[in-house]
Amino acid sequence: MEFLKPHETAVFALGGLNEIGKNCYCVEHKDELLIIDAGIKFPDDSLFGVDYVIPDYSYLVKNQEKIVGLVITHGHEDHIGGIPFLLKQVPVKKIYAGRLAAGLIRNKLEEHRLLRKVELIEISDADVLKFKHLSVSFFTTTHSIPDSYGLAVKTPNGTIVETGDFRFDFTPIGEPADLTKMAEIGARGVTMLMSDSTNSEIPNFTMSERKVGKSIKSIFHKANGRVIVATFASNVHRVAQIVDASLQAGRKIAIFGRSMDNAIRLAQELGHITVPENTFISEREINQLPSNEVTIICTGSQGEALAALSRIANGTHRQVSIIPGDTVIFSSSPIPGNANSVNRVINLLYRAGANVIHGKLNNVHTSGHASQEEQKLMLHLIKPKYFTPMHGEYRMLNLHAKIATECGVPEENNFIIQNGDVLAMNCGRVRQAGSIPTGDVYIDGNSIGGIGNVVIHDRKILAESGLLVAVASVDMKTRQLLSGPTIVSRGFVYVNESGNLINNAERLVRERLRETLASSKKTITFTDLKQSFADDLKKFIIEQTGREPMVLPVIMDIKE
Repeated sequence: MEFLKPHETAVFALGGLNEIGKNCYCVEHKDELLIIDAGIKFPDDSLFGVDYVIPDYSYLVKNQEKIVGLVITHGHEDHIGGIPFLLKQVPVKKIYAGRLAAGLIRNKLEEHRLLRKVELIEISDADVLKFKHLSVSFFTTTHSIPDSYGLAVKTPNGTIVETGDFRFDFTPIGEPADLTKMAEIGARGVTMLMSDSTNSEIPNFTMSERKVGKSIKSIFHKANGRVIVATFASNVHRVAQIVDASLQAGRKIAIFGRSMDNAIRLAQELGHITVPENTFISEREINQLPSNEVTIICTGSQGEALAALSRIANGTHRQVSIIPGDTVIFSSSPIPGNANSVNRVINLLYRAGANVIHGKLNNVHTSGHASQEEQKLMLHLIKPKYFTPMHGEYRMLNLHAKIATECGVPEENNFIIQNGDVLAMNCGRVRQAGSIPTGDVYIDGNSIGGIGNVVIHDRKILAESGLLVAVASVDMKTRQLLSGPTIVSRGFVYVNESGNLINNAERLVRERLRETLASSKKTITFTDLKQSFADDLKKFIIEQTGREPMVLPVIMDIKE
């Protein structure tokens, strides 16, 4: 970084700022570069055909010899989902993660056949990672998944605390947050705090996970039929409470969804979920038990079309269909952009006769992120000199910065930055130094960055306006139109009901082709022929229909 002084420490994000998801933060000092998290973002409805969004790792590719390791705060997809795609571009030698996150990462790496490419090292809050210039210590936080940690990164220019995703729950499920260690870190002096901003718009404290457990148990107690619960597979604390409620109600449990099955198996291995033998039943055993003795835990809480709950709702699941009297619980809240998909599934479930319970009013979900009072508590424990809000859209970051000012951080010491912006630390002082190239990379199937904005734009046009293909055969040597043109419509108009429109369009294309073929130009190319009618055809279609489909000209050279 040419804008840095040789002794300064750089802090920047490749993802996670002004957005929800694809968290990836970096600390660089001289010849050492530490990566914190490598997550994905789920695409919204405008990204047609895109499976995931990851950060642009080009800076890491150029500086791969500096990378000392990747440290993971916890095992959610927006923090670990990008790891396989990172490793396919950058040779990261070591990944440090808590036990549960390490297990989830191991499954991902095996699936992508990358396990031999990296050393996966399990850490706890007692560990300290020491490198030449940097060192990393950990403190336990409360989140919706076990083994969640915040980090204290010690540099030659001061200490940086990165909270990861956190909340303060004083009646937690699992290990409580280590407030004592946070206060000790703060007492030793923290130059900059980077803190989770997701819930900075929400006042007071986030509802306790234990209260959600009580609500779920109450629903199980009242339900007369089967109970079907959809939640995030990685929300292990929630899944554990659903399992406990099932056991207390005398129900057997069936699991649907590969990610759910993997997460529950791993949670059992690590002791986060403990059940008697024969608690879990196979798909075939569901119909052999009375309805009031069956719980189904499945994926699909976000309305994903191919997930188990969506297929159950629309009647395409091979083993399970809705029986009137079933109770379906959505124990999650929609990720931004997924509300329409979730509502569609809820409507299908109601139509099938299910009793659907969803939303915060029913206390079947609580956030894993800190609300305003918890954010204030973190600020008072850490006592940073400078503050950088992270993990949130701009309004969330802006509100969090105002909260920091209320808690004693001078307004001029708050940095609301974007992905790629670099903060330079120098002997306990921080300044905004410059920026590095970054952006979004789209994952489509196995392709990394194989599609860009132009492709997305084309897919948008195809989805909204359809496609017209104009096909003609010519003899380029004799300059004769041999056959066609034939116009094919896909997603634009129904040809059998639009005969005049299609015939007039074919007549227009035929005239333009003949004019071009009969021109005095010595050499005619395929491009000349396509350009001769493409614009006029599009203009004609817009005038006749008021719509603008994608026009694809196809010219075939048929030699004698």
